[in-house]
Amino acid sequence: MADVEELLRRRLAPAFEAVAGDPVDPAIRRSQHADYQSDAALALVRRLGGNPRDIAARVVERAELDDLCAKVEISGPGFINLTLDNGALGRLLAEVAGDERLGVARAEVAETITVDYSAPNAAKEMHVGHLRSTIIGDAAVRLLEWLGHTVIRQNHLGDWGTPFGMLVEHLLDIGEAEAAHELSVGDLNTFYQAARRKFDADPAFQERSRKRVVLLQSGDEATLRLWRMLITESQKYFLAVYDRLGATLGPDDFFGESYYNDQLESVVEELAELGLLRESEGAKCVFPAGFIGRDGKPLPLIVRKSDGGFGYAATDLATIRHRVRKLHATRLLYVVGLPQQLHLGMVFQTAREAGWLTDPVRAEHIGFGSVLGSDGKILRTRAGASVKLMDLLNEAVSRASAIIAEKNPELDEDARAAVARAVGIGAVKYADLSTDRVKDYVFDYDRMLSFDGNTAPYLQYARARICSIFRKGNIEPPRDVERVLIAEPAERALALQLLAFEGLINQVAQNLEFHRLAQYLYGLATAFTSFYENCPVLQAEGEVRTSRLVLCDLTARTLERGLNLLGIESPDQM
Repeated sequence: MADVEELLRRRLAPAFEAVAGDPVDPAIRRSQHADYQSDAALALVRRLGGNPRDIAARVVERAELDDLCAKVEISGPGFINLTLDNGALGRLLAEVAGDERLGVARAEVAETITVDYSAPNAAKEMHVGHLRSTIIGDAAVRLLEWLGHTVIRQNHLGDWGTPFGMLVEHLLDIGEAEAAHELSVGDLNTFYQAARRKFDADPAFQERSRKRVVLLQSGDEATLRLWRMLITESQKYFLAVYDRLGATLGPDDFFGESYYNDQLESVVEELAELGLLRESEGAKCVFPAGFIGRDGKPLPLIVRKSDGGFGYAATDLATIRHRVRKLHATRLLYVVGLPQQLHLGMVFQTAREAGWLTDPVRAEHIGFGSVLGSDGKILRTRAGASVKLMDLLNEAVSRASAIIAEKNPELDEDARAAVARAVGIGAVKYADLSTDRVKDYVFDYDRMLSFDGNTAPYLQYARARICSIFRKGNIEPPRDVERVLIAEPAERALALQLLAFEGLINQVAQNLEFHRLAQYLYGLATAFTSFYENCPVLQAEGEVRTSRLVLCDLTARTLERGLNLLGIESPDQM
């Protein structure tokens, strides 16, 4: 195990239990006064009485720390300060150097996890509003798969309902060949807007559209054929966006609303049999426990509308039932914006009351804020329209290309294009993921493409600089070593940061707060910068040189892996 924090916790936990008589969390954390600190003795005063310093001393006396710590001190009112031994650090680093997984073990219990993310609407272009769900969801998929879980991507495409009567009728009006051309070139918005204008202006078209919806929902084969054409062309466009973004979503991951259409009736029947359905103003509703409106009355979750149609809740409940019963998922993640928090909370509670979400099966809303413009409002074009996602990504790559051409003119055209894509797309992703996902953030090309500060280009360049060390010295990275020498303060700081990777990864796998991984990587890059400036590498000799090369290699590998988990490429040369 390379997780120093967990090692210390395991050493201190038995000592705390011996003193307290019951299990106690040692509450280990990094400290400015030592490498790590435990403040658990202070909390024990309520149970044991006495002086927390005395309690801490009794714990230290029983703890087996000699092989890990060079210094153990009790400070202040009863903190236990732990300073690691350089030799112990060197041994742990040597273990990590020989491990292709950088000391990060696979999950002890592998789960089947569904991740519901991206979810664009068919026949509409993806815009900036789809950015966060796609980026955050894909990072979750990458991390959880790397830890050994079975991850099932669920791209919940909006591909059913009233608008498709309008769209199919418009398709018939302009002809299949013209419609196929418009859709195949990705001009989905033009197609949709033309249909919408006709629907709003022409009562006869409205009537035809409504009849077409009935045909669609009743399974009319001619209507279904045209509907499939719309969906197929839409999916081709979405896949092109995912390819540009470097998202792992593929053609087998589309599970639209239509997929659950024939399951909705049985959802209503099952809820009725369980006694969960009540009629309210002609609609069939569930009133999940714990949800109260401003008037103090229970809030209804409409499952079937008064006209007999199904609400969004019916589809969302069908997805949960399907993912639990058919896919056998035990963790269901919904990467959806924060405005849907109430709706999803009610859906999840209904699923619990229905018996679909029972321990250990749980559903989690991975909520996120909005992408803002410089005016602090939702990012839009100057004309006030939603920013197309493909346009936003292409602009990032174009700007990155100009920066790379200036910084590294010796790169040939193909190499520059590859680096520009990695830097441009990486900058967009990192700006998003380095922000606490529940907060809004301002989209700023200049800031996110900067090579200074907490940005993707800064991290990518830090790794590329390490790669240049090995190229310059014509050296293969040393990985089979018995120990790493740690002597200088900058070496020590870098070693501690490297050994924190496993604990950080396990934490993020639980809370999916990717800004913590981004902050870790930034801390690693800055620690390496200090190390590189204060500890000569190629000029060093013997075991010192080898140890410093190990530190360089581990840093490069950790940066590469960490960025990869965020969906960001790491060019060897920039």
